[in-house]
Amino acid sequence: MSGPAAGIPADGFPQDLADLHLLVGSYTATGGGNATGISVVHGTTASTVAVMDDPSFLALSGDQVYAVSETADGRVSAFRYAGGALEHRWDADAGGDAPCHVRVDPSGALVVTNYVSGTVTAVSLEAAESHAASVTASDGVVGTHGSADRVVVPESALVTGVLPDVEGPVEDRQEGPHAHQSIATPDGTVLVADLGGDALHEFRVTADPATDLVRVHHLGPGVGPRHMAWLGAGADADADLVVAGELDGRVYRLRRDDSGTLRPIASAAAFDGEVGESLLSHVEVDQAGRVVVAVRGRDLIVVLDTADDGLTVVGSASCGGVWPRHFAQVPGYLLVANQMSDAIAVLPVGSDGVPGEAVAQIAVGSPACIVPVPARS
Repeated sequence: MSGPAAGIPADGFPQDLADLHLLVGSYTATGGGNATGISVVHGTTASTVAVMDDPSFLALSGDQVYAVSETADGRVSAFRYAGGALEHRWDADAGGDAPCHVRVDPSGALVVTNYVSGTVTAVSLEAAESHAASVTASDGVVGTHGSADRVVVPESALVTGVLPDVEGPVEDRQEGPHAHQSIATPDGTVLVADLGGDALHEFRVTADPATDLVRVHHLGPGVGPRHMAWLGAGADADADLVVAGELDGRVYRLRRDDSGTLRPIASAAAFDGEVGESLLSHVEVDQAGRVVVAVRGRDLIVVLDTADDGLTVVGSASCGGVWPRHFAQVPGYLLVANQMSDAIAVLPVGSDGVPGEAVAQIAVGSPACIVPVPARS
């Protein structure tokens, strides 16, 4: 860009993002990163609000924040967020090694996927909160993360499902199941992407808690499904599912057939040439129904059109840094967590959905997940 765009002052930060409010999960020294825990961003300023090991993925529900600790003895922590601060509420066993995704399910369970061990855990939020409230009332536990007095949710409040012990053709990445992300379906079930097994496992999750396997949807060998998103709002029973293939560099569009099986109806390469070390990461659908996917290694944001039941690349642009692990959409902009740049790049989005050059950088150590915080009335 030859000069600041309209609405962008000389210092580069857009005026319409002056009230930007984010929660950011990152990698700490434990995982080779440069952060010290969870950060909060106001405008261009980031500060640590909870010190913990490798909070690589966050979920926000009302004023409750849930964070994984992507460590060998994985756990998930709950916080109450208010006034720019996090009050630690409780910790729970993640049910496996290296939890990399957490999500609040409509069933009332907190769903955690554990990458290394290939497991998925459901935590009853009602039971967890009830236990935390009773301990706090009796012992007066102060909500400080990492203290010896921390509240640990009992095992009766969680259940863990184990993905099938399978292997894939990419030997160094598919030596076993690797649960990477979960997503709710319009049918009230939960899909879990298994990067190691080239499959999507569909569970019935309840707040009891319980996880019951419903069916398995197989993808091609070496796809390595990582993240998923629904086309449209996802509430439509006929909605198609979009899957990012981390290992083969392709984006897939899946649709249920009469048997209930999700089958690919279209796919497209996110970039030209050999895959090599080019790894797809996060995928979302924008308001116009276009697919947006990040490509690590090539450091790209790629936009695909979904017209006529297909997938066609509209264009691509620089992610504004190195190793785009995650991104978030806010009106008019794409915020990209460039893990190896220690910054969040602010990219203006054009009318075709393709981002322009970064107009600002927000310094955050090893960012891995961005959660916009809605304005409170």
